[in-house]
Amino acid sequence: MSFNDLSKEQQIMVSLRKVLSNIIKEITPEKGAPYPLSEQTVEDIRMSLALITAREQELADEQGINNLERPYYSDEPSQTVPLHYSKKIH
Repeated sequence: MSFNDLSKEQQIMVSLRKVLSNIIKEITPEKGAPYPLSEQTVEDIRMSLALITAREQELADEQGINNLERPYYSDEPSQTVPLHYSKKIH
């Protein structure tokens, strides 16, 4: 699904997540250097990203979209992984 296929609200959520993530990447200091943001600002950014993620999940659920799918190559072999074992592993 392309960006233009998303609803206006979904486009806003994607854009906000990208902007906040890019800000974090750009202001992250080198190892050992002081962090330029206060703890409260960092916590507010974390909370904002969590809210964006939650709303994106709600919108996907409303549309019946499975957000757990990951990209794959069509010629890539698939594997079935058992979810339980008959023998106990110690």
